[in-house]
Amino acid sequence: MALSNTTLGVLIATMDASIVIISLPAIFRGIGLDPLAAGNIGYLLWMILGYLLVSAVLVVVLGRLGDMFGRVRIYNLGFLVFACASVALSLDPFRAGAGALWLILWRVVQAFGGSMLTANSAAILTDAFPSRQRGMALGVNQITALAGQFLGLLAGGLLAAVDWRAVFWVSVPISITGTVWSYLSLRETATGVRGRVDWLGNITFATGAGVLLAGITYGIQPYGGRATGWTNPWVLAGLTGGVLLLLVFCLVETRVAEPMFRLSLFTVRSFAAGNLAALLTAIARGGLQFMLIIWLQGIWLPLHGYDFEETPLWAGIFMLPLTLGFLIAGPLSGYLSDRFGSRVFSTSGLIVVAGSFLGLLALPVNFDYGMFAALLLLNGIGQGMFSAPNTSSIMGSVPARYRGVASGMRSTFQNSGTALSIGVFFSLMVSGLASSLPATLSSGLQAHGVPAATAHEAAGLPPVSTLFATFLGENPVGHLLGADTLGRLGAAQHATLTGHTFFPGLVSGPFHQGLTVVFGVAAGMALVSALASALRGGRERPDGDPAQDTPHDAPRDTPQDDSETGRAAQHRTPSSP
Repeated sequence: MALSNTTLGVLIATMDASIVIISLPAIFRGIGLDPLAAGNIGYLLWMILGYLLVSAVLVVVLGRLGDMFGRVRIYNLGFLVFACASVALSLDPFRAGAGALWLILWRVVQAFGGSMLTANSAAILTDAFPSRQRGMALGVNQITALAGQFLGLLAGGLLAAVDWRAVFWVSVPISITGTVWSYLSLRETATGVRGRVDWLGNITFATGAGVLLAGITYGIQPYGGRATGWTNPWVLAGLTGGVLLLLVFCLVETRVAEPMFRLSLFTVRSFAAGNLAALLTAIARGGLQFMLIIWLQGIWLPLHGYDFEETPLWAGIFMLPLTLGFLIAGPLSGYLSDRFGSRVFSTSGLIVVAGSFLGLLALPVNFDYGMFAALLLLNGIGQGMFSAPNTSSIMGSVPARYRGVASGMRSTFQNSGTALSIGVFFSLMVSGLASSLPATLSSGLQAHGVPAATAHEAAGLPPVSTLFATFLGENPVGHLLGADTLGRLGAAQHATLTGHTFFPGLVSGPFHQGLTVVFGVAAGMALVSALASALRGGRERPDGDPAQDTPHDAPRDTPQDDSETGRAAQHRTPSSP
């Protein structure tokens, strides 16, 4: 009961994190907003990042509240908040900028509910399952969460083809059903530990992380004639201020009696190494997700005759091998890690991920799909091998009383990695495009009869706009040239410039240069993650307490019943000296 309910919760929460990404063209058309207009890039970014930002900064405090007031209670409330926000999103009454702001606001509320679900699901499962089955349970739960990110892409493509509001309608019956079911079926298996809320820690962490991620968001937008905004004083102030506030947060957490972010848990080697590996892997996985969307929607599918309006749907379909790899390897590696330990599976999985990134790096832009699908399947298998054992290792390395906050900390690193991936990999890609795209675009337009002055002006479009055009599966040539310029060209030239192959073929060279950098960095992150995973230390004790390196302020709990029904635990292990 606990496994099926929490799996539904994390599935809908993670699906809604990505379902909007691939359906943004339909959403922008539905509310009458031009996604390529310079002033609207901010709406586009915050439609994606608003959800990720809330997910990154709130899961720790929501995990702490679960420890204090009951993990099931906070989880149930999360389903209710999520259901209400889903209804509000589907009823957007406005258009243009006001309509976009409505969606961004309610996406933030929806993310708040989703964070309640994800912050407490792993802790609920860790409480409910005995240690010999915990890896399997967490494996099913976590692989479902990861698969939800990619299933959201497929669902978004399918539903956006019907109606843009259907992207939000789909969450309504699922979240309402989950709300009723969770209130009726789940019950607390752990006693809440009453305490104080660390308000100063919450404020400094949420503000610092929010300002830092906002600075990264605006850093990838053009500023002062430059391709990116990293020299913008406001961006620099945001990055500096965010880091300083996070340092203040760390200082606060060492001084308060009941911190929200228990830094002493990082003295547990398995906990620290597992979270570092999870952070770097989440950054690499987020970069993979966005680059695959751009690659398929903006270049490969149009080059193979697909209409730009159809590319979101087919991009989701062609990425299915990635999800299939998750679903194959995740539960299996979770089950095997219960018997043989987490380190070998998580480390070898990350090595497989790094190898798949190197394979993608070697592919041409106009690739053979069989090889592409095989590499995606390999990447999914590697991430499935890593995720479940790593989560089990993290959650099994802390005493039971800290599982809620540990689950929140783990989710924070994972969600922060996804949010950071946008800034990291979009910046790398924009820098690569800025060096060669303007000249390529100008010469390509002139070769098809566009006057030199008009071609140079069109080539001055910020690379981030071109990147988002490919990300949204849009052909921006008509937007760049305007109806007057296209009308003065011959019918054949007009058809060529606005057809399937001109723009994708034009940007494929500059895009591949950026892609080489992106996948090279992702492979490096995966290898560093593998090293961290290999250094995580020995296996956990059967009762779920760490075998070694217990934090000095994290006293061991007396072994309690090992299952939801009150059976006595079969294994009793004395505390370490």
